[in-house]
Amino acid sequence: MRSAPLRLMLYDRTCTGKRLRPGLSHAWWAGSHLYRGLSRFDASLGVTCWEDGLDWLATTLPDREIAEIQYWGHGHWGELFVDRKGLTAEALRPGHPLHPKLAAIRERMVPDHLWWFRTCEAFGAVRGQEFARRFTDFFGGRAAGHTYIIGLWQSGLHSLRAGETPGWSTQEGLSRGTADSPVEALWSRRREPNTIHFLNGKIPDGY
Repeated sequence: MRSAPLRLMLYDRTCTGKRLRPGLSHAWWAGSHLYRGLSRFDASLGVTCWEDGLDWLATTLPDREIAEIQYWGHGHWGELFVDRKGLTAEALRPGHPLHPKLAAIRERMVPDHLWWFRTCEAFGAVRGQEFARRFTDFFGGRAAGHTYIIGLWQSGLHSLRAGETPGWSTQEGLSRGTADSPVEALWSRRREPNTIHFLNGKIPDGY
């Protein structure tokens, strides 16, 4: 009998507080254990660099396909961070050091897969929409991300499939700057567009 495809979660474990105070990595670690306890993830890993994280996604439980990957960490318009080092759409180009690792992960993904970037504003502004398009075209599936700063409430959640055009405004979630030159994003609030709670493990219909 064939095993069910994996649901994996990666998080940045370098965001720790000063002088033994908890940082966001402690929250992401706790969330990973909570989600695994609720059977929403099959495995999770905290990493200190993208190289290690992508290697793990490409090789863990290699006999099984992957249906979903979530990344919890810091983000910016069109960029995802581990230890302040960004992953952008440039990593999808042949010749980039991370490209072979991303291509190896792609080979493991089921056709109707999901990447969900639970970071601040990764899909916001023009750069965020361009990242969403290029990422889904590279992997051939679906990706989701946010246009606001996220916390307990996570606003501006949108998803895109390969070949689709983003349907949300490039201005969504911006408090300062323009869609071409964003400066600052808005904080998530319950009544902002496409808002979920951090305990919500599924993307609502239409998002």
